[in-house]
Amino acid sequence: MDTSNKAVVKHAATPILQERLVYPPPSLLADVPVLRSPAVRGALLLAANYAALFVGSVSSTLLSRFYFAHGGADRWLATLVQSAGFPALLPLLLCARRRPFSGFTPRLVLCCALLGLVMGLNNLLYSCGTSYLPVSTTSLLLSMQLAFTLALAAALVRVPLCFTNVNAVVLLTLSSLLLALKHRAGSSGSQGDATGGDYMVGVAATLGAALLFALYLPAAELLYRHGKFTGFHMVVEAQVIMEAVATTVGAVGMVVSAGGKLPWSAVDRSWDLSPAAYYAVVGAAVMSWQLCFLGTAGTVFLTTSLNGGICMTTLLVVNVAAGVVVFGDEFGADKAIAMVLCLWAFSSYVYGEYKKGHKTSWYEDHGVLDRV
Repeated sequence: MDTSNKAVVKHAATPILQERLVYPPPSLLADVPVLRSPAVRGALLLAANYAALFVGSVSSTLLSRFYFAHGGADRWLATLVQSAGFPALLPLLLCARRRPFSGFTPRLVLCCALLGLVMGLNNLLYSCGTSYLPVSTTSLLLSMQLAFTLALAAALVRVPLCFTNVNAVVLLTLSSLLLALKHRAGSSGSQGDATGGDYMVGVAATLGAALLFALYLPAAELLYRHGKFTGFHMVVEAQVIMEAVATTVGAVGMVVSAGGKLPWSAVDRSWDLSPAAYYAVVGAAVMSWQLCFLGTAGTVFLTTSLNGGICMTTLLVVNVAAGVVVFGDEFGADKAIAMVLCLWAFSSYVYGEYKKGHKTSWYEDHGVLDRV
């Protein structure tokens, strides 16, 4: 076995494979000795994706609710901004040492386009749910995505089921049912209040968004496994294709719903802050959603779809607290119990993964060594 193979084996306990990194030019590595280690580069790349996921998830959720709370009325615009930031990824592709999209076959492009359609529909459902529900309620309902992700990951990427996994699914289901049945129609004092009918539409849309996002995660993992992705640069290229398709879906819906008028004119009339604040919110939302989706894709690529779902569920608890602090969302007994159930479900899953970690290595448990 040569020296390079020994280095890969030596770092096999880390969740990053050497060939899954974007390598800077050798001249740059020579100037930074610590970056010569694949484990260090892998850890830094994974940490950067976690940071992007955290910042993007929390900020995008709050900005979406802020938009609707201050008179924003165009759900198609709220859908569009979730994917319209993909041009910001193009400089990353131009800096790569290879021609962009050179590793993509027509079949791979088609798969990315189909995932882009799923992303576009997911964005629309999320916008509808956010427009009707408080941030805290939306976040708790979205915690169902871990249950959906577990079920779909078991079906698509053969994640083994165990008691702790099933227990997490049951608890998350109970928490969502509790919120769906314990709403207060027409109650006052909250920015996110809605009538009984609107509330249930918001619940259904949010659960639909959770289901579609849960479908996106294992489908993306399958794409990364079997699409001959040779590095993180291909993940960025795939995101450009997916988000371009999702943006097209949002733009077409926005133009059609405008009835031939300027798509943003009705939003401007109902906006209760200054035009500068409006454009600042929209621009910040575009960039925050870009961070969220890129961080999600990187996390799934470097680890697993189930790990990505766990990270998102953990951040949803942060979003619940942020909604209460920033917008003064009501936090009654029903939400408190639902939040406890979410935390219990998350803890159950983490404990199960911890116990399995004593029996198998990370690579064997998640099948990373089988990835191409």
